[in-house]
Amino acid sequence: MKIYKLPSGTLLNHENQAFLGPELDWDALLAQENLKDHILSESKSWKKISSEEADSLLEKGILAPMGNQEIWAAGVTYFRSRTARMEESQDAGGADFYDKVYNADRPELFFKATASRVSAPGSAVNIRKDSTWDVPEPELTLVVSPSGKIQGYTCGNDMSSRSIEGENPLYLPQAKVYAGCAAIGPCLLITDKAIEETATIRLEIFRDDVLAFVGETPLTQLKRKPKELAGWLFRGNTFPIGCFLMTGTGIVPDDFTLEVGDKVRIGIDEVGVLENFIEKI
Repeated sequence: MKIYKLPSGTLLNHENQAFLGPELDWDALLAQENLKDHILSESKSWKKISSEEADSLLEKGILAPMGNQEIWAAGVTYFRSRTARMEESQDAGGADFYDKVYNADRPELFFKATASRVSAPGSAVNIRKDSTWDVPEPELTLVVSPSGKIQGYTCGNDMSSRSIEGENPLYLPQAKVYAGCAAIGPCLLITDKAIEETATIRLEIFRDDVLAFVGETPLTQLKRKPKELAGWLFRGNTFPIGCFLMTGTGIVPDDFTLEVGDKVRIGIDEVGVLENFIEKI
């Protein structure tokens, strides 16, 4: 099932049927330990609508499918990411850090965003004025319950300043955490099953309506499995209303930097497509 957060309601797509429900308390919703069963129970009283009505509601705009949950992120979980991080930090002497964390038992995990820093689908994500090299990072994002159980998935955009992080790995928070530094959506795929490893993550970047970059990677290239990453996040941390965890990127645009006005499109099989445009802060 897929659930969308509307400006004044909730849309559920389940078994090829669409249901329109009221605004929900997404803090309470994502605090549920059996999210799928909870949504099925709540939606029994929702209005069944046509697919055309559902499409019309989505075209009017949707919100990031979250409440006040924190977003965390994992780094260097794909070999491609390891190589890119090593190259950009070579002059700063930080290349060995990325090589070692790729092969270590403990993954790289870092805080990414509060809800106020997260952009809705169709709205702007930001690049920094003090950065010279900026890229989107398309990532499978986990929906995790307060007990650490993976209850679903969404598309995530972990915006990143490669110039700032490459200058010194200690600048990671400034490269990653700022206003408009992340986007998730367009919906939550709620499922009891693990997402297929054959699923593909795709990134397209358009400039002046012309495709300027395209890349893709299968989830088979993700070295650390989602359950493992969630387990590490919950070591020494608690999330009473649940959380989101971006699982890293295997697509790294080289010799490319984002510009104001670019459109970023991230698609993940089974989940959907997340689109945002670029502004500068």
